[in-house]
Amino acid sequence: MGFFAQLDAAIKKNNSLLCVGLDPNPSLMPPGVDALTFNKTIIDATADIVCAYKPNLAFYEAAGQQGWDVLKQTINYIPKGIPVIADAKRGDIGNTSQAYAAAIFENLGAGAVTVSPYLGLDSVEPFLKNYPDKGVFILCRTSNQGATDFQSLPVKIDNLEMPLYQAVARKAEQWNTLNNVGLVVGATYPAEMQELRKTHPDLPFLVPGIGAQGGDIKLTLETGLNTEGKGIIVNSSRQILYASRGSDFAKNAALAAETLRQEINLYRQPCNKEN
Repeated sequence: MGFFAQLDAAIKKNNSLLCVGLDPNPSLMPPGVDALTFNKTIIDATADIVCAYKPNLAFYEAAGQQGWDVLKQTINYIPKGIPVIADAKRGDIGNTSQAYAAAIFENLGAGAVTVSPYLGLDSVEPFLKNYPDKGVFILCRTSNQGATDFQSLPVKIDNLEMPLYQAVARKAEQWNTLNNVGLVVGATYPAEMQELRKTHPDLPFLVPGIGAQGGDIKLTLETGLNTEGKGIIVNSSRQILYASRGSDFAKNAALAAETLRQEINLYRQPCNKEN
């Protein structure tokens, strides 16, 4: 089963568009709890609430070889049927991207990856063509404040002037010949998300920026959903992982995840009723 088919199955099974980021930060984790135990406990507490998990590789790479081992064990621990998105933001010349893709899809066993399109098609193609059953989320309109430094710059493509992030989305649409491409679109830019949904109604959006970054759930659902009441994966990390630093951290993480799932589903209802 390909990544997006697996994702659809998980969405239906758990009635959820919620993705939990597995980003173990020693400065925020409960004292005395190691990263692998923390991840496993969070997974046990939320596996029936989410549609996907998204480990950010930076938190594991910072710990050296031990961190990479924890990442592999974490991915292996995630129940079968729940897809895993490796938040790696990779992108380099073709032969280097081939190595990145092999590391993420073969060594780690992730189902999808985030990639940077800055180097163009030859940097993205190894992820797309060599692994057609995997998902590739292309950084488009990211959730951070500095996104406007470059992503809002006007460019010309096909004799039309548009912001760079829209040009990225147009290219991503063209590259989506195997139906394995999605876009990273931050919840902190709802107007841009609305425009991208209008121009790219079928591309899935991976949506960071909810919770600690201040993204609004209602606006995200209103602007990001497709006509089937789907098309987005809403990621939350710190809001769920660190709902408590005490011995009850798993209970509080599950409560935060369930609360967010219910809020997301509340705003999915109008779309579901219309269809």
